[in-house]
Amino acid sequence: MKFGALLGAVGLLFATQVLAAPPKAKLLDFSNDVLIDHTTAIAVLDEGIPARLWKVYPASKWAFVSQVEGGITRGDVCVVTARVMMVPLTVTLKAVLLRPQQIATAFDAQANASGDQCKALAKSKLVEATQAVVSSLVKE
Repeated sequence: MKFGALLGAVGLLFATQVLAAPPKAKLLDFSNDVLIDHTTAIAVLDEGIPARLWKVYPASKWAFVSQVEGGITRGDVCVVTARVMMVPLTVTLKAVLLRPQQIATAFDAQANASGDQCKALAKSKLVEATQAVVSSLVKE
């Protein structure tokens, strides 16, 4: 009976270790707050980076940086550029070193766009850039 309980406890411990979310790297955002707020940009990065990427590129050595820029022109055209970079961390300080391993940029323009439509376009372009970086690093 004690052996069965011990085996069950070890199995439960193993299951929680396997199902636990992998550690995430530093996710940094330098976006224009008018187009996308910091928490939304970080959430897009976090959702777009799969766990298998962290097995190949450990969170202790890599960070992801996002930047969304643009806005609405005088002619009511929403212009958006989204960039995602995977950059190494320094060994001693774990600070970002701007020597990108991988970069993806997505851009688009939409005529007669409202502010909300422009924000939605910015988010979709950030998703697209994140997918481009991830797909170049790990295969589906």
